[in-house]
Amino acid sequence: MKITKKNLMAGSSTLLLAGILFAAAAGCAGGPLTTREKGAGIGALGGAAAGGLIGSAVGHPAAGAAIGGGLGLGAGALIGDQIQGQEYQNFRQDQQIRRNQYETERNRQDIERLRRSEY
Repeated sequence: MKITKKNLMAGSSTLLLAGILFAAAAGCAGGPLTTREKGAGIGALGGAAAGGLIGSAVGHPAAGAAIGGGLGLGAGALIGDQIQGQEYQNFRQDQQIRRNQYETERNRQDIERLRRSEY
């Protein structure tokens, strides 16, 4: 298949429509956005803006915005996923620290009670 301006514009329009539908579906899901979703949104907007600027320099701003938005969406989602994974790991470590502090305090109280009972 030969790549023509018409084919490129049709493909970029389809990609842009898919991105809009994805964003609308994610927005209707309810609840707060996850870090992954925030990253995807920021990446899509940034990619579309950069792609639009680059595309306008070569005479195809819509195609540039659609391609940049799609690439930005993917990159933003990957980065957001990594950050979300790190946030979860930090949350689990904080839980473990709290459990350890509770156990340490309980042991300290047991030792203190045993010392008092010796006298």
